[in-house]
Order: sequence, then C-alpha cells, then structure tokens
Amino acid sequence: MAHATNDLVADDIEAYLSAHEHKSMLRFITCGSVDDGKSTLIGRLLYDSKLVFSDHLAALETDSKKIGTQGDGLDFALLVDGLAAEREQGITIDVAYRFFSTERRKFIVADTPGHEQYTRNMVTGASTADLAVILVDARKGVLTQTRRHSYLVSLLGIRNIVLAINKLDLVDYSRDVFAGIEADYRAFAAEIGLSDIVAIPLSALAGDNITALSPNTPWYTGPTLVGHLESVEIADDLHTGPFRLPVQWVNRPNLDFRGFSGQIAGGAVRPGDRVRVLPSGQESTVARIVTADGDLDEAAAGQSVTLTLTDEIDVSRGDVLAAASDPPAVADQFECHLVWMAEEPMLPGRPYLLKIGSSTVGATVTQPKYKVNVNTLEHTAARTLDLNEIGVCNISLDRQIPFDPYTANRDLGGFILIDRFTQATVAAGLLHFALRRADNVHWQAVEVDKDARARLKGQRPAVVWFTGLSGAGKSTIANLVEKRLHEQGYHTYLLDGDNVRHGLNKDLGFTDAGRVENIRRVAEVARLMVDAGVIVLASFISPFRAERALARDLLGAGEFVEVHVDAPLAVAEARDRKGLYAKARRGELIHFTGIDSPYEPPENPELRLDASGAHPAAAAADLVVDHLRQAGVLAPPAPRPTPPAGA
Repeated sequence: MAHATNDLVADDIEAYLSAHEHKSMLRFITCGSVDDGKSTLIGRLLYDSKLVFSDHLAALETDSKKIGTQGDGLDFALLVDGLAAEREQGITIDVAYRFFSTERRKFIVADTPGHEQYTRNMVTGASTADLAVILVDARKGVLTQTRRHSYLVSLLGIRNIVLAINKLDLVDYSRDVFAGIEADYRAFAAEIGLSDIVAIPLSALAGDNITALSPNTPWYTGPTLVGHLESVEIADDLHTGPFRLPVQWVNRPNLDFRGFSGQIAGGAVRPGDRVRVLPSGQESTVARIVTADGDLDEAAAGQSVTLTLTDEIDVSRGDVLAAASDPPAVADQFECHLVWMAEEPMLPGRPYLLKIGSSTVGATVTQPKYKVNVNTLEHTAARTLDLNEIGVCNISLDRQIPFDPYTANRDLGGFILIDRFTQATVAAGLLHFALRRADNVHWQAVEVDKDARARLKGQRPAVVWFTGLSGAGKSTIANLVEKRLHEQGYHTYLLDGDNVRHGLNKDLGFTDAGRVENIRRVAEVARLMVDAGVIVLASFISPFRAERALARDLLGAGEFVEVHVDAPLAVAEARDRKGLYAKARRGELIHFTGIDSPYEPPENPELRLDASGAHPAAAAADLVVDHLRQAGVLAPPAPRPTPPAGA
C-alpha cells in the first residue's frame, strides 16, 4: 500500500484501472548543473504523488539518517539515486527513469546527470522526452552546464521548457533573484530557439510550489510544477504527419500469412491505403491491420501492428512502409549533427555502423565542418570530435536508406553510431538533409566488367594485405611475392606504404586520423585495381582493425587475403634501418606505431608469418604463394577468349 490510501483504489479497483488506462502520458526530463536538486525534485514528486510504498518510506527514513544530507529530515534524492556510486558521491551518474501519476495524467521522468562527463547519458534521457525541466540553483544562477543541457534540449527537438529555479529558500525566497535568473536564461534561450518557457520558483526539498502555491512566494501567481505538467499541451506532430512504419520483422507464421511488423513512427494507416516500400520504391495497398487483439480499422503513431498487403512484393527488415502520396526521401550521404559519446575520439574516414529505425548500415564520417562551443554558441574548426563534443559533419553510408529530417521525425532522422568491433555506441546523430551529390553522382554501368578483365588475364584478382609493425619485413616479403608471381605470368601491382605517401597520400600526417584516411584511400585504390583484374599486394602497417575490415568489406568473398607479418616489437626495433624507433624513443617522432600509437594485430588473418627472424624472407614469400594457390587465387590460367576467324 502507498503511504496514503487512494479511496478509488479501495472502493473500485476496476474503475481505477480503467480511468488510469485512459490518462494521457507525458515524458519529461530533469536536467541542469550538478547539485541543482534534480534527484530531490523527482523524489518529492514521487512522495507527493503517494507512490512511495510503506517499506520504501521506512528504508528512506533509515537511509536519510545514515547517508542523507538533510540531518533528521528526509533526503528525497535517495529515492532516485539508486547506484551505490551515486549515493556515495551524492551525484547522479546514470539516467534514472521513474513513473508516477496524478489524477489527470501519467508521467515518465528521466533524471539525467549534471556532470559534463555524463553528457552522453543526458542525451539518452532526452531522446524520447516531450518536455524538459531545467533546474537552476538560485544561489548560482545560469551555469555552463545549464547552457550545455539547454542547447542539447533544443538540438533534440524539445520545445516545452520549465525553468525550475530551485533552492529559493536559501536566498530568502527573493523575488529579485528569481527575476534576474529568469531574465538571464530567457536571453540565452532566445539564441538557441527556445521560447516556450515557464519559469517557476521552487524549493524541491521544502515542497514550495510543487503541488500547491507556496505562502513563501506570494509574489508568484503562475502555475505549480505539477499543475503545469498536468495541463501543458504537447504538439502531436507524429499523429498529424505522413504515415511511416519501419519494418522490424517479416511475420510469416504459415504459408497463408505474410505480414510486416513494427511500431508506427508517424501518421496513421487504414486498410485500403496506398503505401510505398522504401528504398525499393515498390507500391501496394494495405489489406489488413493485424494485432494480438484482432484487426483494426485504423492505427496511428506509437502503436505496434502487423500490416498485410494486397500484392506479393519484396519487403525486408529495415525497409520503411510509407504513405505513397508523401514518402520520405532516400539517400546515402547526409549532413548531420553528432554528439560524440565515446572516450576514443571520432576518426574521420573510420568505418562505423549506423543504426536508424530498424536498419543497420555501414557508415563513415568526414572531418567535422565545425564543432559547437555550447557556452558561446561559437562554431570552431575541428579535425575530430572528443567525448561530449558536438559537431556538424557529413556522413556517407554504404547503401541508401529512407529518412526524414530529425526535425520532422525523430525515428527516421535520429541515429546512433556503433563501433564495429566492440559494438559500443560511440555517438548519437541527427540527420539534417541529404547532400546534393547523393542525387547527382551515379554509378556508371560498363559493359566490360571485372570478370571479363580477369578472364583476359587468366587469373583471379585479389588483394593480399600485408600488415605488421614497422621493421617487421612486410615490404621485403611483398616484393618477393610479386617477383614470384610475375615470373609465373600473373598480372600484379605492389602498393607500398612509403611509396603511396610520396604521391597520393603526401598530404596526410601520422596522427590516428591521418592513418585512418591513408588506409581508406589505399583500400579504394586497391578495389579499383581488383576491378581491373589485377592481383594487388598491399604492404602497410595499417595499425587499426577497423580500417583493415573496411578494406575487406570493399571486396567480394575470397578477394581479400590478410597476411600478418608478426614480429615482436623488440625484433622490429632492432632492425631499425631507418632510425625511426630511435627517433620515437627520443620523442622526436610522435604517433609512431608500437611506441606512442597502438597496433591492433589481426584476430583471424588468413595467414600469419613468423617474422621474429627464425625464417628467411624468401621462405615466408614461398608460404604466401602456396597459400594463394591453395585458396584458389592462383588458379590455373583460364582459357583466353578465342579471336574471331580472320582477325
């Protein structure tokens, strides 16, 4: 039982549940700087909403005396700060979601961290919110983190703002303090496009203006916090917009049923509506709207349904069913905002995975156009993005996707970037628009293709990628392999790391970002050479697995052979003919692989060569040639085309 009994629950549980089911729902976040009282405010809302159970209340009383910050009083923040680390430090670290309800509305509130280092957690909480309660400590006024969170709120499309000026009891409920903070905040908010702001003077701890107007602020005549949350009107753009359904699952329980399941991300749909499947562009008509409780005559945004169509057309997971009269655009290159959420910096050109709606595709990000100083709103030049930084970048995908700008539809315009190896989320992004070149640049079909060129040469084209530390012997072995293949009549080309940097990549440095771009360009060149029917030998340190994976993904099955020339660092350093390791040890050469820049050895190379010095380079080259023959790369020469008679 809650600590105050609800008469309706006691008298008629079914009536209570029915009334509760039909209440509207408001999702909101609390944000602001550290120690502004976010957790205390939510704890007070839970307490005043009579949703603290008796055993929780008893535990709160005990914990408040033991680890609380209010002496003998209740520390409401402890109702929300559930992690041990949060209680020990008295701060919020993770996003805490809490549910409560009043007589008029249901609420889901996300308590988001105030520390800058947990900005990524705040973005997570804000991504589904309709309203933001931005707390300001009346003693401190508008701070850096207040501006940061307000900018993120604006960026994420939240337009309803409650400016909760908290701890007013600590400034004697001063009207002048309240008015000064409100004026400062409104001036900043106007610069970032926030105008729908309701300012409320509060003491979350004492309960002033939470559920009832406080006698301590007789000069304030606006709504209470709960009163405003109960009555605020939230624009329902998704229900009034065009129909969108990202397909999460192709539902085929038997031979007689084939439906397409997902949660409607925008608009409404009825049987008989004409829909278009994207990105393919095929059209059909909705036959049925199927749910576990039976067929519907109409379904709208937020509902999870299965649609059946009147035509047997190809629809897969990741496709989008949309209103045929108003479909989303389709593209593979975009401008976007990125909020970087990983400890490791964003590396332009590195391959990531991009998840948008129910679709996951390969993606690379260019160097940021600029990053945003959230304190001054200044746009500054940047080569990369570090943890919690926000920038505007171009992004390129490995295939086209249907999308809406984030401002029109969060589900079809918001995305996350994922590290391909760790599967960790590294960034959140918001699509602005497709780049014009995505529509203007098309792949030119040619009649002489890769297979035709390979048949003419009598070989199977492939890339043999030699990777290892500087001094491991990659170039020596690759040179010997090419010599043997040339002697046997194969058409080859050797791409060497040093040689490429004299021309194609002479503009690149040796930072992590420079190395990523170096390998990206080389991989694209190697792909073109394979398309020409050539066996390509690529000798590069290529220290990062992600870029070697990119090179592999550019090619077909069996066309990429990774050879790890494996030499211990001590052995490679002892062979330091160029003196590079010595310079790196003296600090004269920075970003040197193995010294102050990492090398990520292959986990499953096609061939590993022991380059510790136990075997000569010639023997290693023979092993490579033997492997290529066994793998079918060096297949017996195919018959050359017979010239026409009389030619």
